[in-house]
Amino acid sequence: MTAPTAFPHGPGPRVLVRGAGVSGLTAAVTLAERGARVVVHECGPRVGWGASWKAGGMLAPWCEAESATPEVTAQSLASLDWWDAHVPGVDRNGTLVLAPARDVREIMRFGRRTSHYETIGEAEITQLEPDLADRFSRALFFAGEGHVNPRDALAVLAARVVELGGEIRFNVPVDEQPAGFDWVVDCTGIAARDELTDMRGVRGEMLLLRCPDVTLRRPVRMLHPRIPIYIVPRADHVYMVGATMIESENAGPMTLRSMVEMLGAVYALHPAFGEAEILETGTGLRPSYPDNMPAVRHEGRRIHINGMYRHGFLLSPVRAAEAADIVFGAA
Repeated sequence: MTAPTAFPHGPGPRVLVRGAGVSGLTAAVTLAERGARVVVHECGPRVGWGASWKAGGMLAPWCEAESATPEVTAQSLASLDWWDAHVPGVDRNGTLVLAPARDVREIMRFGRRTSHYETIGEAEITQLEPDLADRFSRALFFAGEGHVNPRDALAVLAARVVELGGEIRFNVPVDEQPAGFDWVVDCTGIAARDELTDMRGVRGEMLLLRCPDVTLRRPVRMLHPRIPIYIVPRADHVYMVGATMIESENAGPMTLRSMVEMLGAVYALHPAFGEAEILETGTGLRPSYPDNMPAVRHEGRRIHINGMYRHGFLLSPVRAAEAADIVFGAA
């Protein structure tokens, strides 16, 4: 996908954005909307070639407080509105947090670490998710949260870059050093670890399932002391299933144990998932700094937006704005 090579006339700086994942495309759109003349270089053949393609797309600042610092919540509160303003089809039905009967104490523990939720019982669970009727007696409902389909959202952002007069160039070698740009914004994730030496990779695992016999209207977090998972609905009864981040830099395929544990947790949510089709499995390394906090780093005319950990869709808008402030001299 490319725009015409001529940029709109105007004084805006020429900015090269490296990486067409969520942080790169969010930065490109934010810069272009503020007047920059943007070119995006992606080493892969499409948008989201790295970790973003496997994301859940949950916009859940309050739920993330269970394991994240208060800064993550505070800085991500506006992200739902940002995505709603830029991408059609953002779902704002909230998040439901459940646990099997034997693990109901996990709900209490989760609640102690979070806020902005309502503790609900069986009748309210049934009203929110009729297909879960008679299966759970207690849950936490975070009404102010939402989610977006990451793959659709990335395509929309890419189209917006082009609409604003920018370009997106695919299959660009990572070592290519084009001239003529005022700024370089590097959003290449784990590929930038040679420059960002304190960054590590954290393994993530995901499944895509199709189950016509189950309808869920919102993301569901299924708590378990050993393998908590989340199930995110997409169109046509497709569900993305993801596991908690794993402290490992192994980027290899999913193991049999991981597959069994994830599928077992989904089956515990609803037995009809036993007949689901497995459409896709995926693993990847999420770029992470020691404090697991996404950051903007700036040296000269080069900016890094990286270390997104599990907060790529949640914190990319605020990090993009921070980078744009540097480019336009507001920081």
